[in-house]
Amino acid sequence: MTTLFISDLHLAGDRPNITELFIDFLGGRARNAKALYILGDLFEAWLGDDMILPEYQKAIAAMKALSDSGVALYLMHGNRDFLMGEKLAELTGSILLDDPCVIDLEGTPTLIMHGDTLCTDDVEYMKFRSMVRNPDWQAQMLAKTPEERLALAKQLREVSKQETGNKAEAIMDVNQQEVERVFTQHNVSQLIHGHTHRPNIHELTINNQATKRIVLGDWYEQGSVLECNNGDCQLKGIPK
Repeated sequence: MTTLFISDLHLAGDRPNITELFIDFLGGRARNAKALYILGDLFEAWLGDDMILPEYQKAIAAMKALSDSGVALYLMHGNRDFLMGEKLAELTGSILLDDPCVIDLEGTPTLIMHGDTLCTDDVEYMKFRSMVRNPDWQAQMLAKTPEERLALAKQLREVSKQETGNKAEAIMDVNQQEVERVFTQHNVSQLIHGHTHRPNIHELTINNQATKRIVLGDWYEQGSVLECNNGDCQLKGIPK
């Protein structure tokens, strides 16, 4: 059976068409899969498991229906939804994965990750990531009122948009030396990640070994779903 990988859905209340497409996907195409991996940025913003926004309820229910149907569902934190926790996992019937982690994909050890840690040339973002992944910072965030969290999330999004607009495209892509380092560190020949919104399958030679780096695109804008079956992985689109 097929294993599916998607990332960077960025579900948000002001983009209901993306949520509806995701729900259709979960109720249709994904029902025939063995497993579905969502490699980060499922939500545009996740403000804590104790503060689930109303616009996310339908998607959460659809994920639970998928897992209840027998399809294994896995979630990974992204740079937008790093506060996802065990309560969300319980509500969706999913398993929260570490970023990165190695899975056995039909006999091929495969490293999966969101992908932002590969973008080491983006020094300012890496500083920001270090801050928001700090347990003390997260505890302070979760201690704020819902209104304060919403305001801070909006502020962080605005800052991110401004900084992204001022950065060179190359800075926001992966650093090749870091790619080679993680291949070597985890001793794998295949890597799957999202984050950069640059869908492609890169064939590389690292340490005299043939390797593949498979990049998922923005799930909606680029219609990117990775389908793996019988040792073959293909990036495919989503009918809209």
